[in-house]
Amino acid sequence: MKRLALALALLATAAVARADEAPALFSQKCAVCHGKDGKGTPAGQKMGAKDLTALKLSHEDLVKDISNGQGKMPAFKGKLTDAQIESLAKYVKGGLK
Repeated sequence: MKRLALALALLATAAVARADEAPALFSQKCAVCHGKDGKGTPAGQKMGAKDLTALKLSHEDLVKDISNGQGKMPAFKGKLTDAQIESLAKYVKGGLK
């Protein structure tokens, strides 16, 4: 019984990130290089930041890139929860909306 309660508690804490969390996460973690509009800041472009509004990556590839990093972009696995990474990928895939 205790194991079931613990498992349920863990699932509750690892619940999918709220949709309204993605814009704030993007602003905190991504916008410094990718810009608020996703097109890239001048500094970000110099470092190779991609224009997120023109990406044709699948959701799975976005999750992979956010998790493991890409080029000079840091890996966020271990810094963000899986739910937060999923939320960011959905937000980017959805045109930052």
